[in-house]
Amino acid sequence: MATMADVARSAGVSVATVSHVLNGTRPVLPHTRQAVLEAVEELGYTTNTLARSLVTARTRSIGLAVSAISNPYFTEILQGVEASALEHGYSLLIADPHDDPEHERKVVQLLHERRVDGMIVAPSADPRGLLAYLGRHDVPAVFLDRLVDVPETDGGPRFDQVCADNAEPMSRLVTHLAGLGHRRIGLVAGRPGLSTTSERIAGYRTGLASAGLRYDERLLVHGHSESAGAQQATAALLSLAVPPTALVTGNDAMTIGALRALRAHGLSVPGDIALCCFDDFAWADLFSPGLTAIAQPGKDVGAQAVRVLLERLAEPDRPARTVRLPCTFVHRTSCGCPSGKGTPS
Repeated sequence: MATMADVARSAGVSVATVSHVLNGTRPVLPHTRQAVLEAVEELGYTTNTLARSLVTARTRSIGLAVSAISNPYFTEILQGVEASALEHGYSLLIADPHDDPEHERKVVQLLHERRVDGMIVAPSADPRGLLAYLGRHDVPAVFLDRLVDVPETDGGPRFDQVCADNAEPMSRLVTHLAGLGHRRIGLVAGRPGLSTTSERIAGYRTGLASAGLRYDERLLVHGHSESAGAQQATAALLSLAVPPTALVTGNDAMTIGALRALRAHGLSVPGDIALCCFDDFAWADLFSPGLTAIAQPGKDVGAQAVRVLLERLAEPDRPARTVRLPCTFVHRTSCGCPSGKGTPS
């Protein structure tokens, strides 16, 4: 089996230079780097990860704790995390906390016991146990998608956070529907306690106010971020004495539930009721009509979370920061605009 010394002799460089190329610990001239990589390929050299971790106290692995991995948005996030981790020479250990605070703490402990260098976590609605564990063990961590209110104190834990923008895009959906003449706009919101839910509700109310519409608490229902919950919540909206003429759903899973409820009530989109959704997904344009949506930058969020975590590992004492990435308004026909040709608000 080839050794690092064999690679160094073949490339005509020192063992230290080979190490810098393979571990990314110091810049190396492009032609030298290329010579080392060609020698690695020719000799079939593979690194001894276990031996390296014993020397450096690093495993070059990242723990990812994300619930509902089957959710298309979180699948995009996973793809972004995995691609960025691989690009930087890190492996990925994945666990699903199932949005349960106790299970969340357990899977984070399990990842920590596997000696990951740091973690990326999409927190549950009650992250107190998570925060206590990460703080007690001084685990480098980045919170993903869902933000946590963690005041930074001297000597206290520092948690970076990465997410998509929530309030302004939701407000844009509402003002767009209002601009089409809708005065009763319902919202099927997500799981209470999540920052994504509270921020999208805030955007909903801001959009109503911007359009000169009164907030009616009866038009806001919670679908708990899942299809079945959204179907029940939408049915409740449709049962009102004066139901909404337009509907906004808080994520892609709830969009499916809302569509099932509309079908069960014999309502067509957008003929009987307009529909917009927060979250675009691969087949949204295949629906008839195509779904007007807010597209979140899932892959970019995942990749950015990895970069922020690696910066934290390199500089443990740097100030904590929150990174927000912009969303995109995807204009189709479910809002009632012919062929998506209307002017988005």
